[in-house]
Amino acid sequence: MRSAHVVSVVRTAEQALMSRLPEGVLMRRAAMGLAVHCSRMLPRVYGSRVTLLVGGGDNGGDALFAGADLAARGAFVRAVLAGSRTHPGGLAALRAAGGRVVGGGDAAFPESLGVPLPEEVETALFDTDLVVDGLLGIGGRGGLREPFAALASLASNSPAPVLAVDLPSGVDADTGEVAGHAVRADATVTFGTYKPGLFVDPGAERAGRVHLVDIGLAPELPGADLVCPQAVDVARLLPSPVAEDDKYRRGVLAVRAGSDQYRGAAVLCVGGALRTGVGMVRYGGGEDVLAQVIARWPETVGLNLDPLNSTDLGPGRVSAAVVGSGRGTDPANAGELRAVLESECPVLLDADALTLLAGSASLAELVRRRTAHTLLTPHAGELSRLLPDADRAEIEARRLEHATRAASLYGATVLLKGSTTVIAHPGAPAAANPTGTPLLATAGSGDVLSGAAGALLASGLPAWEAALCAAYLHGRAAELARDGAPISASDLLEALPLAAVEVRHAAAEVSFPGA
Repeated sequence: MRSAHVVSVVRTAEQALMSRLPEGVLMRRAAMGLAVHCSRMLPRVYGSRVTLLVGGGDNGGDALFAGADLAARGAFVRAVLAGSRTHPGGLAALRAAGGRVVGGGDAAFPESLGVPLPEEVETALFDTDLVVDGLLGIGGRGGLREPFAALASLASNSPAPVLAVDLPSGVDADTGEVAGHAVRADATVTFGTYKPGLFVDPGAERAGRVHLVDIGLAPELPGADLVCPQAVDVARLLPSPVAEDDKYRRGVLAVRAGSDQYRGAAVLCVGGALRTGVGMVRYGGGEDVLAQVIARWPETVGLNLDPLNSTDLGPGRVSAAVVGSGRGTDPANAGELRAVLESECPVLLDADALTLLAGSASLAELVRRRTAHTLLTPHAGELSRLLPDADRAEIEARRLEHATRAASLYGATVLLKGSTTVIAHPGAPAAANPTGTPLLATAGSGDVLSGAAGALLASGLPAWEAALCAAYLHGRAAELARDGAPISASDLLEALPLAAVEVRHAAAEVSFPGA
């Protein structure tokens, strides 16, 4: 897992480490790592042109010391000094190495966006091979002020690649929120530990490829505030069938999805479960929907029932249940949902089940009282109905905050779908899923996800782990399906097994390198 820590934790760890080191050592470690990654983004170091955007914080010092290293190796380095103060040691080092200074603090720049910047600044940003963003560090909050906002906008439009120092300026390190203008980087070099805002949109989308530089901070850090799983992590969590298994040991999933109006939701949800490896699916629904499910997935065990009059999970053993996708929001549907919540098996609530939950205090209380695992899988609009005083735009802007709030409010695991899928669980670190593509924004993809997560719940994984693995495989399946061409939700069903095979191969390569 990639581990991320919030700013307050990072600051405490840095202070503890700096108290045992000579002054300036930590910054020089960071600058050395930054210079290495700068050199990798340049066609060559000698003769290349590098422009540093320098604010008054420590990351401005990091940029200056890295620029001094590059200048000493023959690069033409210009530093745009944007703040009212500049790190004195870094500035002296840059000048001693032959670097040039452009600008001279706040007074040298216009006060409002849209007013042209000095010509020498625009030249430095457009006539260059690399822009290094050291404007604002991890302590920045509330959006960029001038002249930083104008410089961020100009840097983002530069034809040269942009490398951010620790975090793109204008991105909230703890949440990924972007309030106004922010630098859009091609890559980010972060120090000591990852920051949550690098993994959660909209910040993640502006960070580009993220590189971690080890500065010796790890022994000072507590457990992660947020994790970002890699293929090997997912492989280690996925259940692996053994010789003694039968279909019941591998898990039996009850699916209560689909209706006469949304028959495809049932087909896709059942398919997501089967393609993820559940031992058996017991589907319950109306006659016409059931016939369509059996026609597509003949291995399904079907139960003909009326969702508006169903008050149990039907006969037979059940390990977990999925309810809600395309099921309907008629008040009578609440009876089926109540019966599922009153069962003792793990439950996943999606789509219409979440709408019913949001409108019923008694159903919400049932969720809070459950001892079995409960997984809620809303998109931002559905989460806005589950949370008081939160609209969709606020949730999209601060995904991590609102997913965590919902998990605490309902005492359940929450998988918030969207541009970054965020998973929150009371008492556990949040998780940000790194896989996926905008092509997933298509009808039915959420139904496939709920089936996949339900299958993993039925296999015995706790809700947090089931959500994490399902989101990773679902996102990776979208990347694998049709080689990047437009996809439908049905395409995910064929690609899910490929994604699972891929992550297991990744784990094998780590365990047996070179095999």
